[in-house]
Amino acid sequence: MTRQQSLLFLILAAVFTLTRFIDPYPLSWLVKILPLLLLMGVTVKLAKNKHEKLFLMGLVFSALGDFFLDYDRLNWFILGLGAFLFAHIFYLLSFRPIYYNQLKHRLLYLVSYCVYGIAMFTIISTSLGELFIPVLIYMTILLLMALTTLVSEKSNPWLIVGGLSFVISDSILGVDKFYYQIENAHFYIMISYYFAQYALVKGMFYQPKPTTE
Repeated sequence: MTRQQSLLFLILAAVFTLTRFIDPYPLSWLVKILPLLLLMGVTVKLAKNKHEKLFLMGLVFSALGDFFLDYDRLNWFILGLGAFLFAHIFYLLSFRPIYYNQLKHRLLYLVSYCVYGIAMFTIISTSLGELFIPVLIYMTILLLMALTTLVSEKSNPWLIVGGLSFVISDSILGVDKFYYQIENAHFYIMISYYFAQYALVKGMFYQPKPTTE
């Protein structure tokens, strides 16, 4: 991404994040997905192979999830959850091939993700009701996506931080919705969410600077 694109993304993300304090307002869902539309535009131009096109589909479903979650925040949560489930599946598939021989080198991180996921689900599980299975499936795929950034052939700092930021964002959302209401939770959710999407795009098309001797 160019500096101009990154700056525009930052402005668009900040606009929605800050205007959530005066919520609700007409077409807020459109303001919410504008940063994703920008990332989609960038990805369309950069995507050359099937994995990068799968990544683009992840952004498409993310934008769809953003629409569902903002258009009807009370009744369309399950639709948003489903859209983001498919987004993470596409992200996960786009990160192939996987270096399985890296698993032993990343074992501590992998175990940490698993322990964290179990602890987080245990905390919110008693309040899930009919959403118990859908949320369990979603959290499993989310963690798999984040774990894949560690052992992907494309693994790099941007990709890893993007996966971690997505886990943080959804953790705040889950705790706020199902366990304990966090003051200004939407602010922290959106900051970590937008950063996650930005970092994943940067990571997907990451090109390390050539070393000079």
